[in-house]
Amino acid sequence: MFVVVLFFGAVSLFYINEISNSAKVILKDNYETLNYVREMQTVLDDNELPLNPAAISAFNTQLVKEEHNITERGELQTVKNLRRVFDQLQSPSITTKQRELAEKAARYYLRQIEALNMNAIVLKNDKAHASVNRATLFLGLAGGFTFLVLFSFSVNFPGIISDPLNALLQGIREISRKNYQQRIHFEKNDEFAEVAAAFNEMAARLNEWENSNLSRIMSEKLRIETIIEEMHDAIIGVNEKQEILFINTAAKHLLNLNSQQMEGKTVGEITRNNDLFRAIITEQQMDSPFKIVVNGKDSYFQLEAREITVPNLDSKLTDDRLNLARKAAGDVYILRNVTEFKERDVAKTNFIATISHELKTPISAIKMSLKLMADERVGQLNTEQTQLVQHISEDTERLLKITYELLDLSQVETGNIQLNFVAARPEKIIEYAIKAVQFEANQKGVIIEQLIGSKIPDIQADVEKTAWVMINLMSNALRYSAPQSKITVHVVVKGKVVEFSVKDRGKGIDPQYQQRLFDRYFQVPADGQNKAGSGLGLAISKEFIIAQGGEIGVESEVGMGSRFHFTLPVSNG
Repeated sequence: MFVVVLFFGAVSLFYINEISNSAKVILKDNYETLNYVREMQTVLDDNELPLNPAAISAFNTQLVKEEHNITERGELQTVKNLRRVFDQLQSPSITTKQRELAEKAARYYLRQIEALNMNAIVLKNDKAHASVNRATLFLGLAGGFTFLVLFSFSVNFPGIISDPLNALLQGIREISRKNYQQRIHFEKNDEFAEVAAAFNEMAARLNEWENSNLSRIMSEKLRIETIIEEMHDAIIGVNEKQEILFINTAAKHLLNLNSQQMEGKTVGEITRNNDLFRAIITEQQMDSPFKIVVNGKDSYFQLEAREITVPNLDSKLTDDRLNLARKAAGDVYILRNVTEFKERDVAKTNFIATISHELKTPISAIKMSLKLMADERVGQLNTEQTQLVQHISEDTERLLKITYELLDLSQVETGNIQLNFVAARPEKIIEYAIKAVQFEANQKGVIIEQLIGSKIPDIQADVEKTAWVMINLMSNALRYSAPQSKITVHVVVKGKVVEFSVKDRGKGIDPQYQQRLFDRYFQVPADGQNKAGSGLGLAISKEFIIAQGGEIGVESEVGMGSRFHFTLPVSNG
């Protein structure tokens, strides 16, 4: 087949090259001569005798090109005659009659050159057609011969090639179905017999590997099942078909499924009669612990759901990329008993609330005593005493602020946030918050700029809680603003919400801290120039805003300041 195809290709290339050369001969030299003759005739047609210098130069240029492009018999003598009469045309000494005769002679010779080249084109075209016909004949014969050979091969030899390949393909398919007993046998001792021997050896090795690993796999399976069974946390495994793979004793006891065999059943069969199981599998409440009554006692559990992925053995990827090709094989649900931690958290919250409430009264008394000490009617203080009283007063204010924040936090943690929703004007909230921090801003020389958009609608919010959030954001902005700088308070409508924002020109917040700003007790490391807060203000602000159906966030860049913002829904009334 290779020799036949090679022979046909060589013949084709030879005749195609011959046709190409013939075409080039036709289209090149003779065409250029005709072009030169046409240009010279144009010069004679467009100019009167005697020819002006420009016409003589144009004619001479084309004539020189023609003198270097002699291709036909008799063309050289004709070109020489043309050169001779052209020289006569340029001579200033000839008469008008002689010049007219010379022009006629030039036109005559131009027609002769044109006729010679036109005849040559016709002859060469005939020759090219003859080459094409000859090439077509030889290519047809070669193609017919090639077709006969290939047809004979396809008719006489399909069994020799296709039958062994089909047998090998069937064997590979059986191996892919883990039928390692499959074998292939060929009678002839050729290349296919060697391939069959290699295939049979591979199948034998795979069969040995399967048998040797089966017991180890079963042992590992039993060990894993034992570990899952002995764990105190409730564990449920579901495959991709929503069938129960495993469920340990703790899960059965917790979900009241002790007397039933769960493995192999579908999730739908169990959820029909078990609301708790349906809540765990379908609703997947993983955000916060949920309560289950166990043995007559309230217990709290945290749900974790993890997807099981396994290597995709059906993937068409190569072996070195097999680990990258994975597919879902089900889910594992783990119920961790967090009752102890929940009880500790409640105790902590109650303790904080109690201590905060108890601290509020003595701190207020200290604050009142400091106010009396600062009154000159009680007695005159010297400079050192005045500064000491001032520092004590500032620390007292800070302690009182932290106390109130802890009380608010206890409300948040116990879920007892009391909200009084009313239709409120954003401008009033901003005005109230600015009045609360104006004295501190004046002391620091910071300008508070208000940018309130036109036609701001009422918001549906708790005025007191929203004002508290604004005061907290503005206090933080003042704390980190340089003296004589500016803080911008911006209110704008964005669809069905109103956005409040506070922007300072401070040092900004490093990106690594921005995600944790609203966590409880988290504080950005202080640089010694600004007093750190309690780490509760932003956490409480977040809870207040979320409880009102809004969102809160921060945008900051080191060296460019920070912008804290939150949204609240527009009032429908």
